[in-house]
Amino acid sequence: MDTGLPAPAFAGYEDDDARGTDAARRWWDANASEYLAEHGAALGAADFTWGPEGLREEDARLLGEPEELVGLRVLEVGAGAAQCARWLRARGVDVVATDVSDGMLAAARELDAATGIEVPLVRADARDLPFPDGAFDVVFTSYGVLPFVADAGQVHREVARVLRPGGRWVFSTTHPVRWAFPDDPGPGGLTATSSYFDTRPYVERTADGDIVYAEYHRPLGRLVAEAVGAGFVVVGLTEPEWQPGRETWGGWSELRASHLPGTVVLSCRLA
Repeated sequence: MDTGLPAPAFAGYEDDDARGTDAARRWWDANASEYLAEHGAALGAADFTWGPEGLREEDARLLGEPEELVGLRVLEVGAGAAQCARWLRARGVDVVATDVSDGMLAAARELDAATGIEVPLVRADARDLPFPDGAFDVVFTSYGVLPFVADAGQVHREVARVLRPGGRWVFSTTHPVRWAFPDDPGPGGLTATSSYFDTRPYVERTADGDIVYAEYHRPLGRLVAEAVGAGFVVVGLTEPEWQPGRETWGGWSELRASHLPGTVVLSCRLA
């Protein structure tokens, strides 16, 4: 993913998934303020978008009608600064937001104060959630967690554990097709330069070789299989189109979106 921030001295591929996964927390801690300075206006302080294309939950209703969520227990994992949870909270939804990054949670508390909308925040790794079995009716994440962990299956299993039977799990992530194309918002981003089937993670390193950022690719079949393997039934797949007035975001742009999907949202139900 093009974060819109300067890349470290070296970028390449890495076979050690565990070290790359641990690097995610450190990266977001170090870059939370800069990331939000760059993209905070597009994200809003209390808004809910599913990805860079600008598809808003207010229009998509992928979690259901807001009034239907009132009275349910909702969990956001990989919440960042909790903009999505804050949007739900403003509509009377009982929602808890978690993130592994202290930097992002600090930003979330600042937005709570700025908006007057307080969201319960918990520092937690989505692979090991500190909640009892069946505690929630709905779990969601908008671009959180899944692109940045090696074992997405463990995330799905933890979500399944904390959901009640029949509960909903809705998540957005980078569309797998996008992996084959460069992070270029212009015409150069329309020509495939990598294999869609190459599942080696993308890794950025310092000049000394330390991993500072890692992102993981799963072909669509694997993305679905990991959710199904945790006990979910996929009930919907959304490929957001570029919304009018949306500005270019890193490698995402109106030009690319008119030719290629950039985001995929899977709506799942716990069997």
